[in-house]
Amino acid sequence: MPIRSEHTIAFSGLKDGRHDFHYAVGAPFFQDRSDEEVHDADLRVTVELDKSPSMLVTLIHVSGTVQVDCDHCNTPLDFPLEGDQRQIFRFTGQDPDSDDEEIVGLDPHAHEVDLGHYIYECVRLALPIRRVHAPGQCDPEVELSDEPASPNEDTDAPDPRWKALEALKDQRS
Repeated sequence: MPIRSEHTIAFSGLKDGRHDFHYAVGAPFFQDRSDEEVHDADLRVTVELDKSPSMLVTLIHVSGTVQVDCDHCNTPLDFPLEGDQRQIFRFTGQDPDSDDEEIVGLDPHAHEVDLGHYIYECVRLALPIRRVHAPGQCDPEVELSDEPASPNEDTDAPDPRWKALEALKDQRS
């Protein structure tokens, strides 16, 4: 997966304090990550970076729409998306011993950080497991195949095998 430089922040020249970055994310972003579920995207990403001498704290906010397949009718669905994620980068030279996945260790001599993976993670975590059209908006052919059987079909008639079992039961008594 190639690193897309537009999601890399060169923080070495930034003063300590808060800095805002804005990105647009589309289909190529997901194609680079071999994501087959997201067909298209129109996302706006805002990253608020708070720099201090010992760490970087990023707040990633993603909003917009992604095109995925409907889990019910398997046709394209433009799904509205909102997501937030906080990621902390500590200048330790190694990953911290903490079990907290929010904290990532950075080399003390690092001068930039690529946020592409964390933006992708934010989008994927904001997507629900089941994605379906609003009621009545799925493919009409699928909707017809899901309708219950018509009332003129004789579904209340008992299975003839039950009569045979009843006869066996009566013979034993």
